[in-house]
Amino acid sequence: MTKGTKRFTGLLGNSPMRAPTSTFVIIREDRAIDASTLFVEGLKIGRNPDCSLQLNHPTVSRLQAGIKEINGRFYLFNLSSSNPTTLNRRVVANEEAEVLASGDEVRIGPFFLHIDRLDEALQITVTQQIGLLMGEAEARDELSAAQPLVRSAGPAASELAQALNLFWGKRSREKAGRKSPLHPRRPPRLGKARFNWTPTRDLVRPWPFAVFVWAVIALVPLSIAAAVFYTSAYAPAPLSPAHSRQTFVLSAAIAKRPNSGSCITCHAIKGTMEANCESCHTTEMFVATVTKPHTDAGISCLRCHSEHKGKDFRPMQAALDSCTKCHTNQNKNSYNGKTVGTPHGGTFGYPVVAGKWVWKGLDPDELVERTKIAALRLPGDTEQQWRNKQFHALHLYRVKATGNITGVVTEATGTEPVLSCSSCHKRAVFPPDRESPRETCGLCHSGMNDALGQTLVPKGAPNCVSCHVQHVKDKRHWDPKMLVDMIKQAAGEK
Repeated sequence: MTKGTKRFTGLLGNSPMRAPTSTFVIIREDRAIDASTLFVEGLKIGRNPDCSLQLNHPTVSRLQAGIKEINGRFYLFNLSSSNPTTLNRRVVANEEAEVLASGDEVRIGPFFLHIDRLDEALQITVTQQIGLLMGEAEARDELSAAQPLVRSAGPAASELAQALNLFWGKRSREKAGRKSPLHPRRPPRLGKARFNWTPTRDLVRPWPFAVFVWAVIALVPLSIAAAVFYTSAYAPAPLSPAHSRQTFVLSAAIAKRPNSGSCITCHAIKGTMEANCESCHTTEMFVATVTKPHTDAGISCLRCHSEHKGKDFRPMQAALDSCTKCHTNQNKNSYNGKTVGTPHGGTFGYPVVAGKWVWKGLDPDELVERTKIAALRLPGDTEQQWRNKQFHALHLYRVKATGNITGVVTEATGTEPVLSCSSCHKRAVFPPDRESPRETCGLCHSGMNDALGQTLVPKGAPNCVSCHVQHVKDKRHWDPKMLVDMIKQAAGEK
């Protein structure tokens, strides 16, 4: 065999140099793998994967020993002070050199390295004995029977220092290249600021564990007390009576059950608040619905019906007030590219402008709910004629005449006067006048009280929801006091 050479960079400069290499034949009987030949300057032995001869065991140091050829002889160096290295059952002193010859046996942890000299190469056969720890042989006094170790003259001091520098120099560079938790994470600062150093995490005094214990002891009772006794601490203001009552006040309930001040009815883990509101407010008399124009504009229940405004807050009245707050000329927002303004000039609106109906008619869902409306669209009816039929079917001979409005009594209505053409039009014949209805609209569509007699819309203010119905499936919308039960009257006549 011939010696190979290996190019490496010197420690003190960047210029390439040539260093003599030695030949090592490694036979791993402990792993049952093929023999390998290494051409290295020095053979490093240890647990580190970067070692030329890796011995993976907890009792082996990361860099345990090294073998270096000096003046034609191979020397063994012990580089670990924590784990011993023995040569022929004798402990090799730390950083001392022992010459190797054929037949020598080096033991490192549970591994045995059998040495054979092959001309200019060194053959190392590695075996492993499981269950035998270093020091057991010495404990049995086996060393006393061993033959004395015959050593030849060791290398010169300069050669020994050079060999140790070979192993420890490479080891130092490898350790410096690895990231350490103690190394600074930020680059050094220039100038005087570099002296204003910051300690690493291992030098910072940690918080005492007692601080966290006392924090838990103090916060847990306070949180429980706030959740149980001070519910308002989690809300901007208390709930209104509509959501804090334990019993229903209205005979025609609009919710499945009284809320009784519960928070999780609306604020639940599963489902959105919008879905929870719709689910609760779905009864035989009321269904929480939103018209298509509002749906297209992104208007939901929570935009009109808010909560946590205080005990004197009334959600229904706030919803009615929100109509005029949104539909005003001062609102500059656009909804799907369209703006909303003040309807009917701020007064009660008669839906005819310049002789044409501006009222769009009933919503299809609303028309289905109003099954009592006697209006039938003929194939030849125009859109204007169909709107005219719907409007008059909602009022004529169906709505009771109240206040100063003059009504008529028919056989179907009995003694109750109801609206007729002359109730709104002073001149009912063709062409009917358009000014009188503008004045009579406000006589009916003004003011609004709830079932408890509380004012929702004050007198003289437009009652928007009497014409513009939001919840089309609300069967309470048409006040039974204002309508004549024509089906009942017809059943009585029969």
